[in-house]
Amino acid sequence: MALPETTGELRAEPLPENTAPQMIAEDVPPAPNSAVVALLDNADQQSRIGRLDAAAAALERALRLEPRNAEVWSRLAEIRLQQGQLDQAANLAAKSNNLAGNNVSVLARNWKTIAQARSRKGDLKGAREAQDKLRELEGKR
Repeated sequence: MALPETTGELRAEPLPENTAPQMIAEDVPPAPNSAVVALLDNADQQSRIGRLDAAAAALERALRLEPRNAEVWSRLAEIRLQQGQLDQAANLAAKSNNLAGNNVSVLARNWKTIAQARSRKGDLKGAREAQDKLRELEGKR
């Protein structure tokens, strides 16, 4: 089907007044995935009774479902810290920070995890820097 020929220049018609911008899919937070919520609950239960490996496994399954979920990365970082996997804890918390956007609660938890991991490794300067970030975020709450 051929398009009709046009002459002259193309002009965009102005939008009517009081036209609200349309939201795009990225502006709307996704609905919670019920499987991820169940895995987070399971991880919490396992962690409370000291089954850190089972808690980590539940969180890793949740990450396979939602790999960009900052909350899941943060919780896995906390579990790795409890397990003494200090480098991994700090790295997972940093990954969560990259995904957290403006979620001050998740960012603060991550900086706390990073500070603790660095402190336990003997990196006192790095721990102080993380504590400074944490204090800055707590001032925004």
